[in-house]
Formats: sequence, C-alpha cells, structure tokens
Amino acid sequence: MTLVLDASVFFTEIPVERPIYTTPSVVAELGDLHARCRFEALAATGLLVREPREKDLERVDAAALLTGDAGVLSPADRDILALALELPAIIITDDFAVQNVAHRLGIETRSIRQRPARAIRWRYRCSGCGRYCREPGDCPICGAPIKRKIK
Repeated sequence: MTLVLDASVFFTEIPVERPIYTTPSVVAELGDLHARCRFEALAATGLLVREPREKDLERVDAAALLTGDAGVLSPADRDILALALELPAIIITDDFAVQNVAHRLGIETRSIRQRPARAIRWRYRCSGCGRYCREPGDCPICGAPIKRKIK
C-alpha cells in the first residue's frame, strides 16, 4: 500500500511502510531540526518527493469548495491530496480539513495522534448579526467577520 505523508509525520517517530511519498511543499514546511533529520532518514530509505499533477489539484480544489474547506487548506495540503489521488495512496495526517476533503474524494486517511475526523459540512455564520452566509469573508449586512461553523 502506498502512503503520502503530511508534514506532521516528520515531527513524530511513527514507523511507516514503503512505498512512501511526499511533496516539495511539505518538505519546505520542515523547519524544525528533528523534522529535517527525520526527512533525511526516510529519504535515505526510499521516501520519494514528487509534485502533483495539475488536473488532480483542480479536483482537490473542487472538492474543498464543496466541503467548505477551501479557505483553510494550505498549498501543502492541496499537494498531498492531489498526489494521493494520482498514485492512489493513503494519506497520513492529523489535519481535519485534509481528512474532510480526502473523505469527499474517496481517499483513505490515517491519523497519527488525533482521533480520525468524521466527514463534516461547514456553514458560515456572521459573528455580528448571526445571519448564515454562503462563504467566509465579511457580512454583506453588518460588515462583521463571517465564521465557519459545523453544519
């Protein structure tokens, strides 16, 4: 079974099976010395770093819009989701937004230290007047920030 690793894997010592992949954007997030050393150790034993395809990134963006997670996915999050679509692979992550979009795309995920996320749908509610909106930003009625809430 092929695995795609999120940055959180490099901050732990969990064993991972081969083959394993990650993306250049995840590697760029590894500023901690321990995480960089873990990356180097895994790279020496077969970890492959690969860019995702553009068409898979587009599928991720479409799914993230449907789940309401588009505003919180980082470029690295988008990349690992797209790479998991391409390979196909299991994503190892503790990020709930990544797990939520993965669930929408039919990608299996595994958690490291957190409980697995269940699939959720977000709603957006104004923090000022309480109106529900279709997307985050500022409320068109009162101008207060719109917050994400679980549906």
